[in-house]
Formats: sequence, C-alpha cells, structure tokens
Amino acid sequence: MLLPRSVRLAFLYFVLVVLTAFASEAGVAQSHDRDICNRTFAYAFEHRLIDKTIGEIVAEIGKRFLDAPYLAGSLDSAGGEHLVVNLRGFDCVTFIENSLALARCIKGNTMAFDAYLAELERIRYRGGKQQGYASRLHYFLDWIADNTAKGVVEDVTREIGGVPHRKTINFMSTHRDRYPHLMADAAADSIREREKSISATGWYWVPRANVSALSGKIETGDIIAITTSVEGLDIGHTGIALKEKNGVVKLLHAPDVGKTVSMTRTTLAQYLAGHPKHTGVLIARPLNPPPR
Repeated sequence: MLLPRSVRLAFLYFVLVVLTAFASEAGVAQSHDRDICNRTFAYAFEHRLIDKTIGEIVAEIGKRFLDAPYLAGSLDSAGGEHLVVNLRGFDCVTFIENSLALARCIKGNTMAFDAYLAELERIRYRGGKQQGYASRLHYFLDWIADNTAKGVVEDVTREIGGVPHRKTINFMSTHRDRYPHLMADAAADSIREREKSISATGWYWVPRANVSALSGKIETGDIIAITTSVEGLDIGHTGIALKEKNGVVKLLHAPDVGKTVSMTRTTLAQYLAGHPKHTGVLIARPLNPPPR
C-alpha cells in the first residue's frame, strides 16, 4: 500500500536530516584530522625530520601520538568501503599505517594533507587502490607482502635470522559473524582466496625464544608484527621498534581497548614473554619513498 504523501515527505526529511548530520560530523572530524596532520608537518619542518632516516621519522611521528586513545573497529564503519581518516585514536594497525604514511610524506618532502591521504590509501589497500572491502589488506602478512611489492617496506625477517614457518590462515572466513561486510558472499569468497594464498606461501618468523638474541639486528622504526597462537590468525598485534642507546629494543604501540598509545616498560622480548598468545615476530623495515 502506498503511504500518504505527507508521511513519505516526513520520512524523506528525516533521512535527509540524518545524512546531513552524519556528513557534518564527518566533516568536523576530518577537519580535526587535517589540523593534526598540518601540525605534524609543521613540527617535522621545524625539527628537520627530513634529515633523519625513514625509520627514525616513523618512530618520531609515532611518539607524537603517545597517549592517544585505543579505538577499535574504526575502519569498519557503516556503508561502503572508503578511506577512513582518523588521527585522533588508533588500533594497533591504524597506528602503524598513519605513522608510516606521515613519515613517508615528510621524507619525500610532500607535506600536504592530500599527499598524506594518498600515502594512507597506498599503504592500506592492495596495489595502493581502494576498490572495496576485499581490497583492504586485512591480514598483516598480506599487508607486509603487498607493501613490500609496492616498495613501502622490506620484510627483513629472514635476513636477521628468521626461520621458515607455515600456518593455515582462515580466521575471517571461519568467523564471518564478526565481520558484517562478510555477510556478502562475494566479499567472503575474495577473503577465502587471500587466506588460501597466505597459507600456501608460508613466511619467515623469529620465534619468541629467539627474539632477545636477535634484537641487535632490529632498528628504530622497524615495524614489529607479532604472531599469535590463535587458530587461523596470522598476526595478533603490531608496533614500532624503539632502540635505545644501550641497544635495548622496546615497543611503541596501541595496546588494547581502554588503553592509550604507549611504549613498553620492558624489552620487546620480555613483553612477548608476558603474553602467552604472542609466539614470535616478523620485521618489516620502512623504505624511503621514491624521489619526486
């Protein structure tokens, strides 16, 4: 039955108000992010961060986000896949992505908000282009492989003494109820294909027991991907390596819900030992952006 015209108009007005409010809120949020981005670039210019190594810049930018709140699920907002920008709160992966994107802009001397957006998209999505939910690099092993292929990072795990490892990866496809976007069969099928590829390829890792002995080969700004004992999952946590003058390696990270971006008080090896599900690490080293 067709609703009365007055009811239809009222409903359309309600939808318009909701969408306008959402757009206004999103606009205000991005305005805050633009301000944070610009202040970060101003700090980088004032302190000549461009003269530092790319790894040192990643660490320096990461430290500027100390005490920022942990923010879970920020990339899985309602609606279609889009480039989510949030420099006000992070999970462990978005902390890495944003620190790296800003650092690449600084090292490449392209310190503008639009350049940051381009870097963030390049880092977060397969082939550097947002083409729907399945194009996002959900598994961090896939993230490392794709960003290695793009020349953003180098997987140095084998080089520093890592050993071969293989595991069946299927956490997302076997827990579809946790991922609303996977209710669509096409998206779920794409994720299954990525899981099969990751599982078949294998990778190199440094088991937890070997991390202390190999810490001397880790550099400040290296991206630490922590493997997990959780069935079907590759990486359980990520952070940025901070190497102190005495050679001690600590972890700068967004720890968990209810906490804030912080640096571990213990060494990386001690941190891993204190978390039974953390089984080892992979090391991805940031690379300089190409000359402009």
